[in-house]
Amino acid sequence: MTESSQRNNPSGGSGDKSLGKRGGGDPGTRGRTTIADGVVEKIAGMAARDVGGVHAMGSGLSRTFGAVRDRVPGGGKSVTRGVKAEVGESQAALDLEIVVDYGVSIADVARDVRENVVAAVERMTGLEVVEVNIAVSDVKLPDEEDDEDETGQRVQ
Repeated sequence: MTESSQRNNPSGGSGDKSLGKRGGGDPGTRGRTTIADGVVEKIAGMAARDVGGVHAMGSGLSRTFGAVRDRVPGGGKSVTRGVKAEVGESQAALDLEIVVDYGVSIADVARDVRENVVAAVERMTGLEVVEVNIAVSDVKLPDEEDDEDETGQRVQ
């Protein structure tokens, strides 16, 4: 070892300060974080519902079953209805099924949903969203009864 390196590192070591630390490296990089598909589905479902012009999520059949489940005590509303996610180590792909309100531009609503979902999922999970596929399964007409309303009750 030369005299100048001994002056800079009196312990005689190699000069790499990280070797002397416990655990080796930044604590934030120790271990692995995995994000379940259901987590991404919930985030995407909430983000899609926030967009104006989205009346509901899911197909008619899933909304019907969801309305029944909502009436069962403890059933609660499912924010993942109409959302399917595939999550990898660093990327996610999403399929959404939506019902739009009559009179809105479907292309504009789909673009807004896509932008809102990508922003929310990437911000909250750090995953790269590689695609958001949107299927518009129905249009809610102004004079149609809402599947999720309790207007079908005999006594009010």
